[in-house]
Amino acid sequence: MKGIFPVDKFADLRTPFYYYDMDLLRQTLQAINAETGQHEGFHVHYAIKANANLKVLRCIKQAGLGADCVSGGEIEACIKAGFPASKIVYAGVGKSDWEINLGLDNGIFCFNVESVPELEVINSLAAAKGVTARVAFRLNPNVGAHTHANITTGLAENKFGIAMRDMESIIERAMQMEHVKFVGLHFHIGSQILDMGDFQALCNRINDLQDQLERHHVRIEHINVGGGLGIDYQHPNRVPIADFKAYFDTYATKLKLRPWQTLHFELGRAVVAPCGSLITRTLYIKEGATKKFAIVDAGFTDLIRPALYQAYHKIENITSNEPMEAYDVVGPICESTDVFAKQIDLNGTHRGDLLAIRSAGAYGEIMASQYNCRPLPVGYTSDEL
Repeated sequence: MKGIFPVDKFADLRTPFYYYDMDLLRQTLQAINAETGQHEGFHVHYAIKANANLKVLRCIKQAGLGADCVSGGEIEACIKAGFPASKIVYAGVGKSDWEINLGLDNGIFCFNVESVPELEVINSLAAAKGVTARVAFRLNPNVGAHTHANITTGLAENKFGIAMRDMESIIERAMQMEHVKFVGLHFHIGSQILDMGDFQALCNRINDLQDQLERHHVRIEHINVGGGLGIDYQHPNRVPIADFKAYFDTYATKLKLRPWQTLHFELGRAVVAPCGSLITRTLYIKEGATKKFAIVDAGFTDLIRPALYQAYHKIENITSNEPMEAYDVVGPICESTDVFAKQIDLNGTHRGDLLAIRSAGAYGEIMASQYNCRPLPVGYTSDEL
């Protein structure tokens, strides 16, 4: 749907760059709030790692979402964007002292703790400041997800979380510490999950764990189920907003929340991926022996997902109405993996044509690098163009 792009306003912008459709982002946020509003005690923390563009963050903050951070830099970014500290959760398997101190100094809602040594460090640093840190324990539920192996996080073989066999002992240990307060359990099984059965399996595991803990008189205040909801990369125009209804309804019907509990989510991709596109200019059309190459000025330094995860992104020529032809769309980086797509149909493409690589609002701009001494791509929003 080429009409969604203000191509005339792109003419003077240096490519490649990211373009964010803020109307779509706001519609997505409205859909999230509409669904969570039907379930008492549901709270969404946007996963900053998906996209930390300041203009995008401020829009998400205005919608009332909290923030899920995995680094001190992300805590700083969401504070700059105006997120209240009371809505910030801090996860991550390797928190450094300065990052923990940053969270303590700002009084964030909760640290999602991933190991006993981390718990001990948080208690020590909190003691030095004379404060109490609220902690939840990230448990590894050993629940598989039907997604790419590199973005599965809930299996026993993954580096994330505390083994379930250690759950009771670490909770008991926390309760004996003076400067941490145990407030909840945290889970996250992976990303780009479209099968609601995976989330149902997590619900079943959490239900069993809660029953086990309550037999030992352990009462949980908050349950955090992470994120993981995927989007439709194949049809960005036909399905521009993720299936939030099915996602939240799964937890509402399958997770046995207690009356006193709140349920927390950490959605990232489903919030921002659809609204973002990488806009790149065609440099050359190269005729190979058996195929045509559309060589563009964007590379995996700008969008690494296809090279890293073999991820699919729909690509459109937004400046041509010529008949369709098959192309390999490739970038200028001196690596054979610098390929966005092979043998895809595009409107007849020529030097200077603009291509939109769709659904790139998550793990696009935020993962860009300066390999080959390339400048980082700029992110523009529809509100400013």
